[in-house]
Amino acid sequence: MTMSDSQAAADWELAKLVHELDMQSAARHRERVSKVGLTIGQASALRELTAPMTLKELAVQMGCEPSNALPIIDQLEREQLLERRPHPTDRRAKHLELTAAGVEYREKLLVSLRGDEPLLTGLTKEEKATLQDLLERALGRS
Repeated sequence: MTMSDSQAAADWELAKLVHELDMQSAARHRERVSKVGLTIGQASALRELTAPMTLKELAVQMGCEPSNALPIIDQLEREQLLERRPHPTDRRAKHLELTAAGVEYREKLLVSLRGDEPLLTGLTKEEKATLQDLLERALGRS
């Protein structure tokens, strides 16, 4: 096996481990979100809507396109968890804001997301910080 073959095999094994961790974490996350009666998309919108923002701004925070966030926002509005209000400086845009019920639901969601058991088990606080630093570097965020 050449050095490049060896490196490719190591990279493949690392990718498999990252994928497995992602799958386990996503399953735990879905379980916690479903306990409060939300989909992952709805939970993402509620979690990210910390202040009034446009649909485009929220979609960026959620990591999706506005066209994908729109049905989620429509559903949350039907459930009276958020409302669209006039944007203070742009007549063409609307600000999305949580209603009082939305703020309460968001808090309930955040409690559920914290959970009794951490999403990443078997790591110390310091190891989690190191892992976060390494993943951010690998994603080119540092």
